[in-house]
Amino acid sequence: MMTNKAVSNAFHTFTKEAPEYASAWSETVGKLDKASVLDKKTQELAYLAVLAAVRLESGIPFHVKQAKEYGASREEIISAVLIGYLLSGIQFLPPCPLLW
Repeated sequence: MMTNKAVSNAFHTFTKEAPEYASAWSETVGKLDKASVLDKKTQELAYLAVLAAVRLESGIPFHVKQAKEYGASREEIISAVLIGYLLSGIQFLPPCPLLW
């Protein structure tokens, strides 16, 4: 079970309440990660754009942290998030201390 404090409460609940599904999900994500030809920084920036586009703001802090660990600049992170919001129409920008 994941215990990383950077993940959302929803993800914590998922891993706690459905550990077999969470394990299968994690295994699949790991395999997809290995299959990706994108470098880790680019992959995290893509995650941020998609999360913003589909309004899954709870995942943004985790992936901001990951992107920073892989060398993404503040400007790159903001650009990725804004690309996602622009694609879905900016309704609001969520407060995210790791981002802003």
